[in-house]
Amino acid sequence: MFRQIIPISALLFGSALLLMAGGINGLILPVRGSAEGFSAFALGLLGTGWAIGYVSGCLLTPRLVANVGHIRSFGVMASMASVAILLSLVFLSPAAWIVLRSISGFCFAGAAMIVESWLSERADANSRGKIFGIYTMVNLLAATAGQMSLTLGDTKGYLFFVVGAVLYCLALVPTAISSGHSPKPLFAVKLDVPALWRNSPIAVCGVFLVGISNSAFGTLAAVYADRVGLVLSTIALFTSLPILAGAAAQIPVGILSDRMDRRKVLVGIAALAMIADAAFIILRPDGQITNLLLVSFFGAAIFSMYPVIVAHANDHAAEGTGIQTSGGLLMVFGVGSIIGPLLAGIGMSSIGDSGLFLTSIAAHGCLIAFAIWRISIRAAVAGKHKGGFAISPQARASTPQTAVLAGEDFAPGEDTAS
Repeated sequence: MFRQIIPISALLFGSALLLMAGGINGLILPVRGSAEGFSAFALGLLGTGWAIGYVSGCLLTPRLVANVGHIRSFGVMASMASVAILLSLVFLSPAAWIVLRSISGFCFAGAAMIVESWLSERADANSRGKIFGIYTMVNLLAATAGQMSLTLGDTKGYLFFVVGAVLYCLALVPTAISSGHSPKPLFAVKLDVPALWRNSPIAVCGVFLVGISNSAFGTLAAVYADRVGLVLSTIALFTSLPILAGAAAQIPVGILSDRMDRRKVLVGIAALAMIADAAFIILRPDGQITNLLLVSFFGAAIFSMYPVIVAHANDHAAEGTGIQTSGGLLMVFGVGSIIGPLLAGIGMSSIGDSGLFLTSIAAHGCLIAFAIWRISIRAAVAGKHKGGFAISPQARASTPQTAVLAGEDFAPGEDTAS
């Protein structure tokens, strides 16, 4: 194990710094923005801006890397992300933050793709699965640590903006001093929605709706928690525990989806998410323990849906097209992520805090209805034709290059930037 980790330790460290900075950046803005009196609609637009930048980064980074190389491209991404978070401190206005958040989304997607490309190049067939697992675990812990670090200081000052910028800059160091050769060109995703729809309509519809729900929660969860009166330490837990619960839930969910119709598993998970949605809407809990228990249950449901959808789509995909399918679905998820925070922000501004979970319950209800309809008209994939369920990082932390690192059926040289 250590023999496999040592050669990639610098890259893992750089990725951890990147995700830790991203965790700080993603939480300090809604917390500080809420304290500054920004509306829920404006704070929702931060998530929309981030998603627009993220999708753009996934689409454009392969071309940039092909032109100037991995190291220079990574340097641009990390330095611009650092500038964006510092300028967020200088310009305390929603309009400026939306633009700067879109830059952060672009830079995060690009930097993550470059790191994953490097790791993929270092991995062989025997070690790829372990390296992907370690990479996913490191990123999960780093992002959680970044969010939890906000409990250690005053969010009303400049401290966490500066710390986030410093971490982005430090993430430059491992790649800047790398003596190895630059890896092969990045995988360039081609968004072909008609082809994805022909392959699996439920995957396209489902991943779009999950993008709406998950991005709305990821952007405005801290705002909701603040408005129901939770203290900062609990707000950090409110945003971190769902991700951890979702990661843990993928193990039993994956086992179950390998043994039965994945669409039925998806319906069951969405139903559980709707129960949590309804509990937040009806009960309106204001206690620390109740909120943390409910949000953990909610996170276990919403953050385990995406890998089930991808696995179902890959069951229907032609051999050798797993990367294209996963990358395309990730872009559809990104489109949903653009819409979700906008809808939830409007809901929270017009009808109150429950607007967040009303947006989510509507998305989950539509998902269940569409899935039941598809189950009624199309037979399930036979067990012998199923691929294996793959544990995935949170979709917002994934890129098209993630599927390459995960070791799906990718033929080198296909669909890459030249």
